[in-house]
Amino acid sequence: MKTKVKNQKPILVFATNSKNKLAEVRSILGDRFEIRSLKEVGCNAELPETHDTLEENALEKARYVNKYYGFDCFADDTGLEVDALDGAPGVYSARYANIEDADYNDPLVGADHDSEANMRKLLHKLDGKENRKARFRTSIALIYKGKEYFFDGIINGSILTEKHGTEGFGYDPVFRPEGYDKSFAELGGDIKNRISHRALATEKLAGFLLK
Repeated sequence: MKTKVKNQKPILVFATNSKNKLAEVRSILGDRFEIRSLKEVGCNAELPETHDTLEENALEKARYVNKYYGFDCFADDTGLEVDALDGAPGVYSARYANIEDADYNDPLVGADHDSEANMRKLLHKLDGKENRKARFRTSIALIYKGKEYFFDGIINGSILTEKHGTEGFGYDPVFRPEGYDKSFAELGGDIKNRISHRALATEKLAGFLLK
């Protein structure tokens, strides 16, 4: 099991190659652990996400890395849940614009994780709706010393009628967290990394690892 290198911090693999996610998690965990990406451990595979819940998808990815690369690791799956859309886009948040929809067509949509296309579809679906309540939810699955653990983080808020701000990624420009008058993209990384869904789940993960 490859969890430590002599005289170095404990090593954990975060099952992602997203620079944005890595930056967020490394900022939250500080210098307590050495967080390595998939690329940094030689994994270039597209990790499986075949389930209908965030928890199952996160665990599926963590199990893949642990099985084939031998590291203690954690994986996350995050979804934006909008009340007026019956919880959509949910587990399909990253590829929302690519899902076939008889009521919506976007000729400009690119590959999965096309944030601009995802936001266009979301705003279209909410056009004229008064209820714009939503929440971000992150589920982290950790495989550590042969055992599996889950950590969740939720932040409530609402969907704006148009984009605001240029920082962050994903749906950040259209999501305003509860208790704030700015979008995630306007608040900036320092504040977001203290209050976000991923921050809350990661702090639970860190609290467990530090025990």
